[in-house]
Formats: sequence, structure tokens, C-alpha cells
Amino acid sequence: MNDITIEKMNLKGSERARVERFLKGFDLALDADVEYTSAAKIDDEIVGTCSYAGRVLKCFGVKEELQGEGIAAKLITHVTDILFEKGVYETFIFTKPKNKGMFIGLGYNEVYSTSGVMLLEGGMANINKYVNNMFRKSGLGNGEKAGLVMNCNPFTLGHRYLIERAAKENEEVVVFIVEAEKSLFPFEIRLELVKHGIQDLKNVHVIPGGNYIISSNTFPSYFLRRSDERLLEYTRLDAGIFGKYIAPVFNINRRYVGTEPFCGVTNNYNNALVDILPSYGVEVQLVERIVMDNAAISASRVRELIKSENWEEIKKIVPESTYYFLLSSDAEGIIKRIKESNSPH
Repeated sequence: MNDITIEKMNLKGSERARVERFLKGFDLALDADVEYTSAAKIDDEIVGTCSYAGRVLKCFGVKEELQGEGIAAKLITHVTDILFEKGVYETFIFTKPKNKGMFIGLGYNEVYSTSGVMLLEGGMANINKYVNNMFRKSGLGNGEKAGLVMNCNPFTLGHRYLIERAAKENEEVVVFIVEAEKSLFPFEIRLELVKHGIQDLKNVHVIPGGNYIISSNTFPSYFLRRSDERLLEYTRLDAGIFGKYIAPVFNINRRYVGTEPFCGVTNNYNNALVDILPSYGVEVQLVERIVMDNAAISASRVRELIKSENWEEIKKIVPESTYYFLLSSDAEGIIKRIKESNSPH
């Protein structure tokens, strides 16, 4: 076999189309969030690719007739070395379950798999240690709890209603705020708005969601908003990780979610939770959204009202703490981004 070279591909030029054509042969696409792509070449022909987005290795493929020739190891080593130089020591791989053996042989460990997708972790990543550390840092006790996972972009009276409902029906409630920085409101602000908005609910604890709850590591389609078969697999993957790893450590026996009439991604995610979590001993409570003026209260509605500067309507559907933050100078940059953005987040 001729010498194999590993090269960085210029995704802003004609090389992008070459990578896309290569991946199409594996029923794969070059995801929009990819930051870097390397290609294995023989005489300038692409015979394998590997990309990364954040800490996730993705868009991976090697020509079938060359599998087993060490190309996969070369590609992954090249990309992980690049990430190591950037100070990234934990990596994750999405792949089809049939490829498990290849990645286990390269030092990766299975986190969770569905019929169509598997998540593996490598380097210093260890989900068991991570979740146990999350629990210790939370300061929570060992009693049974209800759990909620929220993005809160921003925190609305709809979110507040759902948390209140859980607080009334359970002795202790933990709210995980999605930590990924993929939203128009930064994580730290979303976290603080929730804390301020529920501070009267003494049995509710608000904590960061971390790396394994609706993160780019476990659920990229939540942020890409792509409606395809992979989305369904990612929803089941994230739901399974919560049931297998998060719920037992935090002793969560019930999870609350609001119904979702607008967003297909969230609706599919709710369905996956209903389907999967009971097998891990977690009851799922679907709560109807509250409606005001014949419209469901939602964060996306708040963002639309911000674009039109309809502060009177915003005041009706957000807690006071959210409303006064939006009027403050600290929110000026966020409001500017909202007005300029077409993002669903």
C-alpha cells in the first residue's frame, strides 16, 4: 500500500466539497459545527476523515477496503494530539454500534448506546467519576428527589410553573441547568436568573447540568436543531445516560417535563424520556404548559418580544428578576445579539 499522509482540510475552500462527497458514501454529513477536519490520503485521494467539534470527534469514516490498515488510529491520534495541544484532555466519539470494537481498541470506553448510535469517551473522561463529583459539589443529601433539566433562555413564568409543580409534589427537587454555551443567554446568567426566580422555593436546588446532560457531548442535535433519524437516536442516548448514570447518583425517582407544542426536537426528547426512564425506575411527569392570552409561555416567545421591544408583554410572562435583568445594562449585549440573530436558541 502506498504511503498514507494525514492532512488538515481547508473547510472554507474546495476541500470542503471533497470531504462532503467522501462522507456521503458512509451516509454521513459534515456537521455545521465542525471546527477541524483531517483527512487520510493516498496519492491525494481521500481514504479516511476525522473531525472535531469542541471535545467531540465526529464525521469519521475509512474506506471499507482499507479498514484494518491502521488508518483509523492515525486519524484519531492526529486529531487528539491537536486537541491535547489546545488543552483538551477529554474526548468523546459518536459512532455506530458496529464500530465499537475499533474504538475500544484505541482506548475508548462505551458510555451508552442505542440501536443506531454509541457514545464513547477517551482520555481523562470518566462519566462515573464525573457524576459522583457533581453530586458531592451539589451538597445534596441522599433522599429521593424529583429532577428537571432546563435551558431557560431566558427564565420564564412557564419554567417557574413547572418547578413550582414539582416542589409541591416532592420533598426535594433538583433543577439541572444546561451548561453548554450554545444559547443567546450565557450559562452563568441563565443559572442566576433561575436561582433568583425560585429563591422562595426552599426545597428546590439549582445546579449546573455539566458535561453529560443535554450537552454537545451527548446531544449535538439539540443545538444543531436537525430533524432526521440521528436526532431520534440522540434523544434516546441522552435520556438513557440520565437514567443510567445521573438518576441513581442523585437518587432521582421522578422527572418533570413541560409539554412542547412548538419544537420538534424537544417533543421527541420528551417522548424518549417517557419511553426510557421508567426502565431505570424514574417516573416521567408531563405537565401541560401554561397559556396566557391564548399563547403558550415560552422562552422563544420572550426572545421574539425582545426583538420587537414589547416590554409590556414580556413583563406578563417572566418573573420580576428576569424582567429587571432585561432592563439592566448587563443585558444590553444579549439583547443586541437577540435582535441580530435568527437562532432558535
